[in-house]
Amino acid sequence: MYRFSNTVIGFLNLFTLLASIPIIGGGLWMARSSTTCESFLQTPLLVVGFIVLIVSLSGFIGACFNVAWALWVYLVVMLVLIGTLLSLTIFGFVVTSEGGGNVVTGRMYKEYRLQDYSSWLRTRVQDHNNWRAIRTCILGSKTCSKISTWTPLDYMSKDMSPVQSGCCKPPTSCDYAAATLVPQDPDCYRWSNSPAFLCYECDSCKAGVLEDVKNSWRKLSVLNIVVIVFLICIYSIGCCAFRNSRRCETDYPYGRNRMSKARPRWDYYWWRWWNERRDQLY
Repeated sequence: MYRFSNTVIGFLNLFTLLASIPIIGGGLWMARSSTTCESFLQTPLLVVGFIVLIVSLSGFIGACFNVAWALWVYLVVMLVLIGTLLSLTIFGFVVTSEGGGNVVTGRMYKEYRLQDYSSWLRTRVQDHNNWRAIRTCILGSKTCSKISTWTPLDYMSKDMSPVQSGCCKPPTSCDYAAATLVPQDPDCYRWSNSPAFLCYECDSCKAGVLEDVKNSWRKLSVLNIVVIVFLICIYSIGCCAFRNSRRCETDYPYGRNRMSKARPRWDYYWWRWWNERRDQLY
């Protein structure tokens, strides 16, 4: 029974080894796509796929063939992976702790203000190159065309996504009926009726994107917690498998070692040759 941990680690890593193949394939397929939005996922998918492939391969070899150094590499990488995921999860909760929509009287949708979000997120979305890529994604997704046929009654009775609320219309407080001396939201002057412009350069549009990022990141952080707990369990089993790989295979109960190896491990002869040479030298 004390070899059960090796068997579990072997099967789990065989499964993840096979799972890494479609991950890498998806990243390579996105590399051939000309869509800007899909290119964002290309590099992360390839990195994750190759890391999973290498870690699974070392864990599978170490557990199934009792290769101690492969299991050692596997455990070290697993520990780094757990620490990285834990750090990213904590960071995700910190940067998404601010923000949220503001209720609009008489409307189903909410409106969003850029200054309500964390400075780290604002800096990312205000970068010209980043925003140009995000704007291209929004245009390609045809988000605003889905509400282009709405009537004034629809605007009062239907809900909108954060991106639709921020990018596809001017702020509700804007007054275009007549000239007014009352200062208005700067986004009111950035709005254009042209479908190619609309409010894509508005701060409200950037805030709507950040609200979507916040919601997605929160869901990802919750998933990360589940993955971290799972990885800790696997890491514990891997430690048992690593200890087993360093033990000799005998018929004695687990924890007792009273005879020499019946089947020497892969590094036994190298280890014996090194000891003989050391005895000769000293």
